[in-house]
Amino acid sequence: MTFSPFASLAELSALLAAGKTTSREITAFYLDRIRRLNSGLHAFCDVYYESALEEADIADEERAAGRLRSPLHGLPIAVKDLFEIERQLTAAGSACWAGRRSTLTAPVVEKLRAAGMIILGKTHMVEFAFGVWGTNPLLGAPKNPWDLATHRVPGGSSSGSGVAVAAGLAPAAMGSDTGGSVRIPASLNGITGLKTTSGLISIHGVIPLAATLDTIGPLTRTIEDAALLTALLAGEDPDDSKTKGAVIPDFSAVLKSGKDLSGITIAALPEADMPEITDAETVAVWREAKVVLARLGARIVERALPFSVEHLTRSNVELTSAECYQNHGHLAEDPSSPMGDGVRARTLGGKAFQGEIYHAALDAHEKAALAFKNWIGQNEAVLTPSVPFPAIPLSEVNEKTPWMALFSRAGNFLRGASVSLPAGFSKSGLPIGIMLTSGPFREDLLIRLGRAWQQETDWHRKTPRL
Repeated sequence: MTFSPFASLAELSALLAAGKTTSREITAFYLDRIRRLNSGLHAFCDVYYESALEEADIADEERAAGRLRSPLHGLPIAVKDLFEIERQLTAAGSACWAGRRSTLTAPVVEKLRAAGMIILGKTHMVEFAFGVWGTNPLLGAPKNPWDLATHRVPGGSSSGSGVAVAAGLAPAAMGSDTGGSVRIPASLNGITGLKTTSGLISIHGVIPLAATLDTIGPLTRTIEDAALLTALLAGEDPDDSKTKGAVIPDFSAVLKSGKDLSGITIAALPEADMPEITDAETVAVWREAKVVLARLGARIVERALPFSVEHLTRSNVELTSAECYQNHGHLAEDPSSPMGDGVRARTLGGKAFQGEIYHAALDAHEKAALAFKNWIGQNEAVLTPSVPFPAIPLSEVNEKTPWMALFSRAGNFLRGASVSLPAGFSKSGLPIGIMLTSGPFREDLLIRLGRAWQQETDWHRKTPRL
């Protein structure tokens, strides 16, 4: 059976259900692709060649016996190198933790395995998830597959997960998002990235950057795939208090939705309020997105946001760096620790935000999240660009600038659900995304919007030439 490396999980699931392929064939296909292409793309830091095929054989046996665990039973997936998997290497992208092996398995991974999914391996990432460009000076940065002639940024911190899916090394990958770390690589690599609401999916067993803002999310080819994965992973976990009482959307119902967006309001900030750093091609894609969504029946309103994007970005940085220092400051303080200069500086910067300043930041976060929940309508989402400009060359990155997370950080600080969707390309052929952000636990609304968008457009079907 021949299938595209860019097939969606839903498409691969249909092939399995029809008996047109096997889990082993699919898994071996992606493992071979990783073997051939990963050295040039640097997406994976560890590949489970033997165990993945063993798990595929078990999945085929179970399917043949009529024991179907989930719609994604027998399909492969990659996970970011901060998800603990017992006895496997987990370094969180840091040379400080080279050779570190996990002593537990994250509930996210346990749920993926319980659903019959096959872990292909771990993907590269920004050190301790503290960076938005996708750089990693000590372990290497994955290469954005849309420009093989120039090493362009893949976006961070889930850099390897974004590249793996975009390049067809895996049909899907898991990432984490504290200020855009799922949505930024999704946008820069031309794929779909869903940041779920804090508390929807357990973060236990996931190496923390800043637990107050850390969330989990899938990077996929389609919003349908993102919904299927989120449905598997959502739910309470006794080891993560934030999941208690989580509102789980009806994913099965929303996955049947069509293109009609009547009754939904899309709030778009007035163009005069668009940050100056946003480039013209990105603004043009955002403008066209408003036209398409309106054509599908959504009511588009210009509505000034009840907060300053720049102010929330600063507040997010303060809270993130404060908690990162609490988690990893001992390594940053040790000059002999092999830590990248940018991550070390940002971590040490968190030392200034401890004590009363930290508690004030937590209070500001709670108040901002409540204000946003009260401000946004029940069937309303905010439309912005995902990032202010397409992927730049790695050589041009200034680690001191936070511009790549200009639009995404607010979603975490406001405790909303948020998604990045492929929406166009620059004249030089680089992907441009749009971002939709809704209230807490409104993943169902985002999935409905994303499904309509991807039924109307075909940007998510574009693939890089490798």
